[in-house]
Amino acid sequence: MDVSASLARLLVLAVIFVNGWTDAPNAIATAVGSGAISFRRGAALAAVCNFAGTALACLFFPAVAATIEELVVFSDPRAAAAALNAALLAIVLWAAAAWRFGLPTSESHALLAGLSGAALALGRGAAQLNAGAWLQALAGLALSLPAGAAAGRWLRKRLRGRVNRPALWQRRAAALTALLHGAQDGQKFLALLLLAGALDGGRPASRLPLALLTAGVMALGTAFGGKPIVEKVGSELASLSPSDGLAADLGAGAVLLVCSLMGLPASTTHAKVAAVCGAGQSSDRRVMGQMAGAWVLTFPVCGMAAFLLTRIMMG
Repeated sequence: MDVSASLARLLVLAVIFVNGWTDAPNAIATAVGSGAISFRRGAALAAVCNFAGTALACLFFPAVAATIEELVVFSDPRAAAAALNAALLAIVLWAAAAWRFGLPTSESHALLAGLSGAALALGRGAAQLNAGAWLQALAGLALSLPAGAAAGRWLRKRLRGRVNRPALWQRRAAALTALLHGAQDGQKFLALLLLAGALDGGRPASRLPLALLTAGVMALGTAFGGKPIVEKVGSELASLSPSDGLAADLGAGAVLLVCSLMGLPASTTHAKVAAVCGAGQSSDRRVMGQMAGAWVLTFPVCGMAAFLLTRIMMG
């Protein structure tokens, strides 16, 4: 049991690192693509802001973590360990494969799919999906795309020709987006660390130290870059002027903030990509198709992988 719990903790840290590496770069993609900031400086900015957002969310946005913690109710500790390890491993493998092709994936969708697939593999005797929490998480993820597109389009019309020094404001907006990414995804993975810590039956861990650990690992992953994703979202997806990029950053940030306040787990990837498409002059349909294909596959691939891995681990 201790081995399973330790493995779960290591896998959670791996997922947090991968999230910073493959998801957080979305925050700076438009600023880098428009030339408002260099990639290296943008990665450093995103790392600092992700750290701050994750740490602050422990105090101000605890509802997101609570939703994730309640997604699955386990009645068997051994089954809980197997399910969590299988779901986490599925997320890491899928995110790494998508990064290889420069495709931004939603670790939030992958997490929901992985936990659901693992729970189904165990059956109702050992695990049960919490319908209320599951629907709440699904609602947040489903809203990310239309809300991001609408916000980006609305802000583009309001900001065009009215912003002095748009590059400066775009750097600030990228910092805000990274901060809110940390608040959203930091809470999701803090919840996983809490679940992993409960597997060995010890005393409940304090949230603040785990929040700081989550923040540090996510910031480290962000600092490593994710350059292919930055190029795909910031340069290839749509044609953006500096004011358009600012509209996309503010639109995505608004979606993340509202969802965080409502306790809804939103997808940073979906909100940012949708905001870019809404704010951009023209979108590359080939790139959009590649991203949409990866998103469509995320749920069945991660769910099935977690299902099979859970069966293997349970012997």
